[in-house]
Amino acid sequence: MKRDLAMSFSRVTEGAALAGYKWLGRGDKNAADGAAVEVMRSLLNKTEISGEIVIGEGEIDDAPMLYIGENVGIGGDAVDIAVDPIEGTRMTAMGQSNALAVLAAGEKGSFLKAPDMYMEKLVVGPGAKGVIDLELPLTENLENIAKSLGKTLDTLVVTTLAKPRHDQVIADMQAMGVRVFAVPDGDVAASILTCMPDSEVDVMYCIGGAPEGVVSAAVIRALDGDMHARLLPRHEVKGDTEENRKHGELELERCAEMGVTAGIVLKMEDMARSDNVVFSATGITKGDLLEGITRTGNIATTETLLIRGRCRTIRRIKSIHYLERKDPEVIGHIL
Repeated sequence: MKRDLAMSFSRVTEGAALAGYKWLGRGDKNAADGAAVEVMRSLLNKTEISGEIVIGEGEIDDAPMLYIGENVGIGGDAVDIAVDPIEGTRMTAMGQSNALAVLAAGEKGSFLKAPDMYMEKLVVGPGAKGVIDLELPLTENLENIAKSLGKTLDTLVVTTLAKPRHDQVIADMQAMGVRVFAVPDGDVAASILTCMPDSEVDVMYCIGGAPEGVVSAAVIRALDGDMHARLLPRHEVKGDTEENRKHGELELERCAEMGVTAGIVLKMEDMARSDNVVFSATGITKGDLLEGITRTGNIATTETLLIRGRCRTIRRIKSIHYLERKDPEVIGHIL
């Protein structure tokens, strides 16, 4: 990929974040997501790429999506794109912290192609690279991670999602003496924090969305961390009801169609096959990773984290936007 594309992708996440921000605190997560999707699609279609969406979002919660297989761009480098137009739609709708607009791009064939379904994820930073194994119990993994980092268990910090499905896991980790930070949503940001030198987060473990998992794998590989994951059908996560089993069986059929197997451990290299990737995330609401958008009248300020994997360059970009000067097809979604 051309180096200049990195800045183009940062503009895409900035636009999506501004669109999501318009719906901040209004209680409608699908409207926020829909606006971000439309702006992200519009800006990608003005970018000098021959792009394909290989990881989209939306099917799990019936939200709008940039669909898998959608072609974007005006022509140029052939790239695969993984998107999460708003990571944290509920947080945006409720005015909570840590909502982001996220995109990862790589050369053709860079990313795992998988349905939008649940994924179990275990993520660590460079200091514990090579010691995780999702085939082992989580407690054993935490012991191995602590040993690799030269820490005692009572100084290990794990981030997870505050979901009922994690209640027992959280209790088990706390019984070991591990400190657990449970956040409402946002496992991409939590994953990145394992690799940031100024972060106290050592581990991210959760069952969340597959799109977020593939995006996380791309940026974790770029930052020299490590990650294991496995795809899980809905009925194994949400309960074995007739409706969930029917939905889960459809997910398994889609897995077979796409050549990926649910239930097996996927290593980071299975999900992100190259380090020649670009990752861009723009904060919508203030969080642990990025500042949120501030707006005075028609002037807004954004902060974006832009990472180029091959050279391992990390940039934080603060931008000031005169919103009335944006493209006509974007203005309606951000003003």
